[in-house]
Amino acid sequence: MRIYNTLSRKIEEFQPLNPLYVGMYSCGPTVYDYTHIGHLRKYVGDDILRRVLEVNKYKVKHVMNITDVGHLVSDGDLGEDKIEKGAREFGKTVWEVAKFYEEYFWKSVDTVNIKRPSIVAKVTDHIEEQIRLIHKLEKNGFTYQTDQAVYFQIDKFPNYTKLSRQKLEEKKVGARIGVVVDKQKKNPHDFALWFFTVGHFKDHTMRWSSPWGQGFPGWHIECSAISMEYLGDCFDIHTGGIDHIPVHHTNEIAQSEAATGKTFVKHWVHHNFLIVDGEKMSKSKKNFYRIDEMIEKGFDPLALRYLFLTVCYRDKLNFTFESLKSAQNALDNLREIIRDWSFSDEASEGKELHGNYKKFMDSVNNDLNMPQALAVMWDMVKSDPLIGRTDYSISAKVKSILEMDKILGLKLDEYLGKPLEIPRKIQRLLSQRNQARQSGDFKKSDEIRREIKKSGFKIEDTLAGYKLKPISDK
Repeated sequence: MRIYNTLSRKIEEFQPLNPLYVGMYSCGPTVYDYTHIGHLRKYVGDDILRRVLEVNKYKVKHVMNITDVGHLVSDGDLGEDKIEKGAREFGKTVWEVAKFYEEYFWKSVDTVNIKRPSIVAKVTDHIEEQIRLIHKLEKNGFTYQTDQAVYFQIDKFPNYTKLSRQKLEEKKVGARIGVVVDKQKKNPHDFALWFFTVGHFKDHTMRWSSPWGQGFPGWHIECSAISMEYLGDCFDIHTGGIDHIPVHHTNEIAQSEAATGKTFVKHWVHHNFLIVDGEKMSKSKKNFYRIDEMIEKGFDPLALRYLFLTVCYRDKLNFTFESLKSAQNALDNLREIIRDWSFSDEASEGKELHGNYKKFMDSVNNDLNMPQALAVMWDMVKSDPLIGRTDYSISAKVKSILEMDKILGLKLDEYLGKPLEIPRKIQRLLSQRNQARQSGDFKKSDEIRREIKKSGFKIEDTLAGYKLKPISDK
């Protein structure tokens, strides 16, 4: 298995610290607002990575945090806490906001068939771990204190920008009007480990006692404290969006390695953005979509997952409803084909996998090349159409599609070899339509077609007769 490592800027052979065990940490959601489809692209990407590792026989310990305090509106310690902002906007307490949007997050990821992490860690449940890590950094001489916060002093950490490879002078701090900047900071890029509930944050609801005074943790310290608590000082894979590279993950590396003196993470995996109709997603542009809005428009949520598979995780994905419709059609066609695969459990037992399965695994093991993997899967599905037979070829294809779906996550086992159940109402309408066509009453035939469509089915007329398909399998 080979995967791109952001730290080295190369595709590398994946070699875990333990030959059979993989420690994987994913930056989780900040639960102050609704999870949208851009977020889901990243979490589906993490899910694919985990599934590929598991199919490769690794035992994966997957840890993810839930940020319910400390993430300010700017990634660089500026502005107000996002949870506090959400509470003010929605007229709820910070605890109610965090609970509501965390529940919405889980509902969203479950809908697109993402596996739950092995361990989910809320930041507010790990305050002591963060305090202990800050104390260790203080003991090692990497911190200083102002009236507003305890800071990490980046000048004391060599090669601070080794992940981002960005020059510090290119980064802007406090450029937005009205943003409060701590003038006591030694370097404008030093980052907060612990904020005091004074001055700008005197009304902050969430607060805890610490050796430095009452306050709350900064955003960056949480991921280091939580990941090392469950995975150790050094672990195999850390994932996130590409927007985390210049600040959040850069700061994680600095504080973690300053505390332990060890390499923090071996492989850094970053997912690119999802854009909408060629533009960044934003509420002001009214192109900010959630998964339940996709469902309300008649799309199967797994069609969105299929769409994500069509573009490499390191490339931008331009979402349009036309592309989602194409993904829905492809998924419906795949389901229709495998419905007709007649097989028995006995016929598939002990049979070899289809020849395309190795090509499929070669694709996913080559930096998670899911577009190529999908193409290989379709080559197998469309080859040797042997509908109704239970011979070696069908058995090998059945066994292979089930193995492939352990990575694709499209729930194909729910359709494999299970002919479409046609409701009696639709059967009656189909009979009436056939009679209308035979008598030449094509106006009535079209009316019946439209009625069938309203009931969730579409008709495709061919030279060999008609085919009935569900518009969308929920």
